[in-house]
Amino acid sequence: MTADMLTIGVALLAALAVLLIFAALASGSSVNERLRRYASAEPDKATEADKAARPNLGELLSSSNALVNLNRAVENKDWGAHMARELARADLALKPSEYLAVRAGALLGVPMAMVALSPVVSTLNNPLFWAGGLVVGFMLPRLWVNRRKAKRLKAFNSGLADTITLLSNALRAGSSFLQAIEMVVRETQPPISTEFGRVIREVNLGLPLEQALANMTRRVRSDDLDLMATAITIHHQVGGNLAEILDSIAFTIRERVRIKGEIKTLTAQQRMSGYVVGFLPIALVLLISVMAPDFLQPLFLKPPEVFGVPLGMIALGFGGFMMLIGFVAIRRIVDIEV
Repeated sequence: MTADMLTIGVALLAALAVLLIFAALASGSSVNERLRRYASAEPDKATEADKAARPNLGELLSSSNALVNLNRAVENKDWGAHMARELARADLALKPSEYLAVRAGALLGVPMAMVALSPVVSTLNNPLFWAGGLVVGFMLPRLWVNRRKAKRLKAFNSGLADTITLLSNALRAGSSFLQAIEMVVRETQPPISTEFGRVIREVNLGLPLEQALANMTRRVRSDDLDLMATAITIHHQVGGNLAEILDSIAFTIRERVRIKGEIKTLTAQQRMSGYVVGFLPIALVLLISVMAPDFLQPLFLKPPEVFGVPLGMIALGFGGFMMLIGFVAIRRIVDIEV
């Protein structure tokens, strides 16, 4: 009876952790608040009007003094500002404190879910798997943010050359640069239309165009976009034919994209080898643990042991470390800068 009550309690805690994750995701900051953070000299001071525009669930979560103090403490730190930039690059409407709540929920939720499932899958009733669950829960939100950043950056870079050509054609037709940007906002798709729309709004709020472009390059972190912004900034200082400059930049970006595509095709087999080296042994261990739970039990028995740790666990740790080295080495080899 006690074991059943413990299982129910752990399951409730796991459900609470998952609810905390979705609650933090639902309580993202408004677009006005994020735009004010980019345009204001004090980017992390929220106004009462911005707080009133948050969803009802966000108001419930922010009602406690502890969470308000946590928001203020996190956002005033350097690492909190860096985290806010990372969330902006991933296009996530989350405050740093809310993202920390997501990470805490995942950190506790994954091992608790393993404990809750251990009566069904006996292999999960092992402290080693719980420790692995802690690592997975710690890394999962970060991997999610990094994946969103990479996906958004790839979508931005893939359409940037056509966007620059559109700007150049609009300038040749007699439009001003801001009018050309407005045309880009109307004619393109997110994330390009979203980022250039923010430039227009920041300029309307009173920021210089150079500063608005610098804010965009800070959010997107694209080498191609930085090249375009630098050329536009220099043109505003010294003059020249901006349309021809943009055409040259568009040609350079298209060639870089073409070369990157060729490199990706030529290194596809090597990249797949890295995935096999890194994840196939892990998949086999998980499969064997589910199909034959007793097969791996000798790895956790003593003797043999070294400094009180079963020798099988040391062998597993060494094998995992060597797989990690092989995966990283292969990724470094095939990561060719263009």
